[in-house]
Amino acid sequence: MASIEAAKNERRTRTPKPRADQSASISSAAPSGELWRNERRQIWLPALTGSVLLYAAFPPLDAWPLAWLAPIAWLVLVRRSKLPGRRPYAVLWLAGIAFWLGVLHWLRLPHPATSLGWLALSFYLGCYLPVFVGLSRVAVHRLHWPLMVAVPIVWTGLELAQSHLLTGFNMAALGHSQYRWLALIQCSDLAGGYAVSFLVMFVAACLASTLPGDNRRWRAWPLLPLGLMLAAALGYGHYRLGQPAGRQGPTIALIQGSIDTELKHDPALQDRIYPHYFGLSQQALARQPQLDLIVWPETMFRDSLFISPPEGKLPEEWQGTRAEFERIAAQRREWISEQPARLHAPVLLGLDTLRFSSGEPQRYNSALLVDRQGRLGPRYDKTHPVMFGEYVPFARQLPWLARLSPIGAGIDCGQTVPAFEVSGARLAANICYESAIPHVIRGQVERLRQAGEEPDILVNLTNDGWFWGSSELDLHLTCGVFRAVECRKPFLIAANTGFSAWIDSDGRIVERGPRRAEGVIIARPRLDNRTSPYTRWGDWASGGCLLLSCVFAVVGWRDRFFAPSD
Repeated sequence: MASIEAAKNERRTRTPKPRADQSASISSAAPSGELWRNERRQIWLPALTGSVLLYAAFPPLDAWPLAWLAPIAWLVLVRRSKLPGRRPYAVLWLAGIAFWLGVLHWLRLPHPATSLGWLALSFYLGCYLPVFVGLSRVAVHRLHWPLMVAVPIVWTGLELAQSHLLTGFNMAALGHSQYRWLALIQCSDLAGGYAVSFLVMFVAACLASTLPGDNRRWRAWPLLPLGLMLAAALGYGHYRLGQPAGRQGPTIALIQGSIDTELKHDPALQDRIYPHYFGLSQQALARQPQLDLIVWPETMFRDSLFISPPEGKLPEEWQGTRAEFERIAAQRREWISEQPARLHAPVLLGLDTLRFSSGEPQRYNSALLVDRQGRLGPRYDKTHPVMFGEYVPFARQLPWLARLSPIGAGIDCGQTVPAFEVSGARLAANICYESAIPHVIRGQVERLRQAGEEPDILVNLTNDGWFWGSSELDLHLTCGVFRAVECRKPFLIAANTGFSAWIDSDGRIVERGPRRAEGVIIARPRLDNRTSPYTRWGDWASGGCLLLSCVFAVVGWRDRFFAPSD
């Protein structure tokens, strides 16, 4: 009887066996849900956390200390022996896209068509995050390099590649988040702004190396190289900041009008630009009657300069005679030459130049100096136009492509970089986003130095009226700060809608114009006699990082095809 009662109790307490269909649903649904939650926690969370924190480090939020912490989320993935999830690199690509969509949101403002460029550029730049993680993992797990050595090398090498590929893009570089920390960014004159990015990533790698994981406990020793690196950078920075300033340079008025720009022809707006800028120039003269130079932003002098050699081909749409065309061209040159007399000072004008040669007319985005006697020249024609913003590839060879574009075929590339002589100082002009690419400005300075005409001051003429006062103004200004330190030259900016700025050769913003408003800056820059290793040697350090990154890529491809993957 006791045995029978025990058997009954066992049947009552036994868990019922599920039916075949219930078993299948439990084995497929429950584990997959758990896998998704694990994947989201292990790959999506760190990938997006890094992107969100780094986005917050840049304008408009501008929480710059977060830039030191943001990469740690990605470095946790680099340290893992195996990346979680089914497509971890696709997740990292999406996280990279999310960051760039947020940082570059202002690219959609100029015209509905530029939203396509915003998406395309963000999708392209988003590729760098998975490449960074992949190459760093090869260095750490295949070649057994320390994390704090491998990841800053890979990051710096990829920043250099990003500055060159597809005409180059270097806005919102990691080191740019630290532009206010003057002592820290002085190392830019050793290896460009890339040196600051290397430093920030090195610190993040040291912090990540202290964290537990993969059977490792907390470790404190990585804080020692972190402290030594920061001490070395700040020590060099304070040494550079303590060096004496140079002699006083010319007095220069930077004119900042506030006229929003659109991709359409509005005759009423065009007629308003000249009186607007002329009035601001008169305000500058009222503040400082003895000006050595007045600078107008890019394309804000709306009357184009016509250059027509005797053998030049006239525009197809011209219905008059050559003599009539020559008379109009001469009238335009005469009007331009009158500006110094009207303003009682030499002027550096941002305007369009059209040159009618034997072939198709050539159009340039120019900075033209007009001296006190009204003599025209020299003239700088922009040498590095922005793809799709200022020219469309192959549009001159394919006229139908030019007709589809709101800018037509775009502008041509200038070939020479002149030095402007102003009151005993030499100036070199650059236009718009040329200041966003380190090797462009560095190359222009070095070219002039080799010609015996090294500039004392760099001047940027830009029209940021396309972006309606957005965070683009902050990012563009930051580029000027780094170009000043890299070349050890005062960097002056005349920008339509802002930010115009007077930046000294230590990267200090002495004066800044308002956002999306008019203003005048009277700059009296000091001329710096210090040499810049970066100007002389170029991208030797970041180039070495890129070379090592290529080695990591070769090792990764070799192991992918000839050895088991990690």
